[in-house]
Amino acid sequence: MNRVARVVHPIEQESYRRLRTRLDTSHFPPLTRAVVERVIHSAADLEYATDLVMAEDDLVKAHAALHAGAPVVVDVEMVGAGITRRETVCRLGDATAGPGLTRSAHGIRLAYEQVGPGALWVIGNAPTALEELLTLDASPALVIGLPVGFVGAVESKEALRASGLPAVSNVSEKGGSAVASAALNALLYHPVSSEETP
Repeated sequence: MNRVARVVHPIEQESYRRLRTRLDTSHFPPLTRAVVERVIHSAADLEYATDLVMAEDDLVKAHAALHAGAPVVVDVEMVGAGITRRETVCRLGDATAGPGLTRSAHGIRLAYEQVGPGALWVIGNAPTALEELLTLDASPALVIGLPVGFVGAVESKEALRASGLPAVSNVSEKGGSAVASAALNALLYHPVSSEETP
């Protein structure tokens, strides 16, 4: 697959320079550093450096799967709009709420029926979407679980970490579409090494 090098705007370069003068990220492994920095960049919130939870080994495998063409599923269109250079699947528009099932959760079910196992899931809005994903046998390449809010967000992210699935999450109520898409973009933008090429 031919990949066109991404051109980084001077404003983004300066933003990263300033970020690194305020926070030393050099101790993070490469992909973890990429995710931490891009999430912080998206939110201008340095606290994400200690709030995010992820494992480099999971990111390495997810990075390879992503660049090998694994589907990317998002819980809401806003997350998809923030993911550049990649098509995403979002089924929220086809979903309906029912007894004990939110529209967001139903959208996740529909997306799983469409893509099957092995996708990268990016959830930045609804805790119920993340909770529903955890009930499915999705065998994800990665779950970026960063829903935001005071009701259910912390608990859904705790459940994600307890599940043992490869994941990027955070401990606090913070999150949202911008940071979730930023975490995925970090993996998209990171160079592919010869060892990862399938």
